[in-house]
Amino acid sequence: MASMSSKWKHFILPFVTLSIALLFLVTNYLFFTINYARHLQDEFQNMTTLQNPEWFEIVSREIKDEKIIGLVGMDRIRDEVVHKRAKENTATYLKTVRNPKWFEVIAREIKDETLIKIGLVNVDEITNIEDHNTNVKMVKVHFDHVGKDVHWSDLAPERMDENSTCPDIPMPRFDDYEHIDVVVARVSRCEAGGVRDVFRLQVNLVVANLLVRSGRKGNRPIFAVFLGSCEPMLEIFRCDDLLWNEDNSWVYKPEMKRMNDLVLMPVGACQFVPPFSNVGKEQWRSHLSHQREAYVTVLHTSESYVCGAIVLAQSIIQSNSTKDLILLVDDNISPRSIEGLWAAGWKIKRIQRIRSPYSKTDTYNEWNYSKLRIWQLKQYDKLIFIDADLLVSRNMDKLFKYPQMTAAGNYQKHLFNSGLMLIEPSECTFKTLMKKMMVVESYNGGDQGFLNEMFSWWHRLPAKMNYLKVFVDVNDHLHWINKNRVYAVHYTGLKPWKCLDQETDCNWDLKKFHRYSSNSAHKMWRDVHRNMPEKLKPFCVQALEKNSATSPKW
Repeated sequence: MASMSSKWKHFILPFVTLSIALLFLVTNYLFFTINYARHLQDEFQNMTTLQNPEWFEIVSREIKDEKIIGLVGMDRIRDEVVHKRAKENTATYLKTVRNPKWFEVIAREIKDETLIKIGLVNVDEITNIEDHNTNVKMVKVHFDHVGKDVHWSDLAPERMDENSTCPDIPMPRFDDYEHIDVVVARVSRCEAGGVRDVFRLQVNLVVANLLVRSGRKGNRPIFAVFLGSCEPMLEIFRCDDLLWNEDNSWVYKPEMKRMNDLVLMPVGACQFVPPFSNVGKEQWRSHLSHQREAYVTVLHTSESYVCGAIVLAQSIIQSNSTKDLILLVDDNISPRSIEGLWAAGWKIKRIQRIRSPYSKTDTYNEWNYSKLRIWQLKQYDKLIFIDADLLVSRNMDKLFKYPQMTAAGNYQKHLFNSGLMLIEPSECTFKTLMKKMMVVESYNGGDQGFLNEMFSWWHRLPAKMNYLKVFVDVNDHLHWINKNRVYAVHYTGLKPWKCLDQETDCNWDLKKFHRYSSNSAHKMWRDVHRNMPEKLKPFCVQALEKNSATSPKW
């Protein structure tokens, strides 16, 4: 039995091995057969959906009948048709790319085939336009670049008088560039001066003057195009006039009357606006204003300036002004105070206040950016903003003749004081300011620092238009202000309604406030208060009582 079992073992092992090999071969055969069948099925489907070659489709569309197309000469037919289509496509392509986009925008605006004359400012050449447009003529505008020795501080000195003049900013010979339709300028980059770059200002002024002096008459529009990473100056080219912008290209269709007023201004705050300057008076053509104009101020956060706003309104009315008085208030101004402000002459408009992004919490300027809301008063062409701590002593309506941004200087550096300024309302300017407020830092955390960055090129009024009650001469012990020589007094330091019950300026009561003290200025304010209607006076008494309850008696 043992020997028989051993024999079967030798037989079974080869049998099992052979069976496994056969099973493997059969399995692979079946797998190959199934996949091949699937491949044949796919090939069949592809054959049923097979399309003609692209060149054959083109030829078929060209022949446009059911005749059998012989293969003889097919190569020749194919080449001719493909060449024809390629030529047509090339012509179509050239029509779309031969002109820069900014030129296409302008061409649509002009809408005729007459000659378009393009002046190039700081631009060497523009390819393609003259080659593909027979009605275009380009001319390079020649002018000397402003000297490297001219700095922004020269354009806005800290101290000046009626005889002060501005440094030379070279301009082209305008008689050589008449009848220009489009001025194309390039400022590739703002130099170290940033928004206060003198060459950038020069280019913008050259463009503005060329537009005004081009001599075009009638309704034919005139355009300004800026190329390069350095944006056009908001002070000269308003966003309201912007037709098109893409990347580093801007197209403007300026309102020419406003542009004309701008080029009559001095080239910087180095000279008073005419006719307050002894230089350049002959250029200023005074005209009667028929625009919608108003004085405006803002109250927000607390009622501490309600009395000041009431007296301010009365001072404007007593100066025989003919303009509207607009007051913007937030929800912190009570209905009772609104009643008094309305009775004083203000037209009231409610606003949402705006926080100053660079101010500290609970500081005096935390919500001063609320002043930016004045640009939303689009029902007016021009506004004179005036802080509630000012007093008007003489009629100031003539200031409405000037363009934005017109203001008096602050008592330091090259800045203007935002307590009194002429602006031109614009929703897009407001949106621009709101967009920039998070990236443009204010030197003092408030609106004044921010606005000086946004409107670095401004038009200077003499100090008497916004007389800051600050006295720096240690030998001046009277701090006298002649009310017949100033137009408005700006009450810095402790406000006059805080010591309404005394004849002397309460700034004298503290040594650190002596520089803000002036009994003559205090009397001017009290005189307006005394002459206003009796029904308004209780609002100032309330302010005095609130101050007495919370502050020491100075």
